[in-house]
Amino acid sequence: MRIMSFNVLCYGSGKHDWTKRIPLVVRTIRNCNPDTFGVQEAHYDWMRALIAAFPDYDYVGVGRDNGKKRGEFSAVFYKKDEFEVIDKGNFWLSETPEKPGSKGWDAACIRICSWAKLRRKKDGKEFVHLNTHLDHIGEVAMQKGAELVAERGTEIAAGAPAFFTGDFNVTPDSAPCRAVKACGFKDARDMTDRTDMGDTYHAFEDPNAPHSVIDYVFCKGDITVKQFKVVRKHIDGEIPSDHYPVFADVNF
Repeated sequence: MRIMSFNVLCYGSGKHDWTKRIPLVVRTIRNCNPDTFGVQEAHYDWMRALIAAFPDYDYVGVGRDNGKKRGEFSAVFYKKDEFEVIDKGNFWLSETPEKPGSKGWDAACIRICSWAKLRRKKDGKEFVHLNTHLDHIGEVAMQKGAELVAERGTEIAAGAPAFFTGDFNVTPDSAPCRAVKACGFKDARDMTDRTDMGDTYHAFEDPNAPHSVIDYVFCKGDITVKQFKVVRKHIDGEIPSDHYPVFADVNF
């Protein structure tokens, strides 16, 4: 299977305005052909565009501001002809994770995790895909949010393979990433020789902006990673987002 993560950038300006980038994002996802993919910074109109573009997928997720349509989604999309949802949910990265719209610790923004427990129809194998976007300012919120998703993901999976995707806003050597690994998750980059360690945030390749590795596919369970890739392909000479999407090809 191919598990993908893509921060599509909620707005942007000029030639990078989100409405101008819809075809670029859609073609990028279609070219990658993931079995499941998590998106970050997808406001409701972004979600409508993705739903319309991918009728062969369904999704799990809600807007982070009110648990409905308001605010950015961290949705999980899956091929609906290949998988069935056996459980699903959303929780907020806060001290009150069941409270819609709750902002945790020192976070600058409301943050959410959406997840789906899926069964592959052809063989009955089950797995969990969790997807989130950690805060970009609050160091406590980054740490506590990563811990919360990793711990909850372990409980939700209940021994089944689990994939944790997202924009973490921190590099692989950071405390939040170490916390995720302490819960038994492994960075897909570290699980294969066929890997691409390049930067994932690039600010539309602005040489004056900081570039870094902040987008992830984490894996937990009896999983083999065949390859990990940062997708740098441009579409008609244009860049789909200020993040490159990443994916892992996995067996379990």
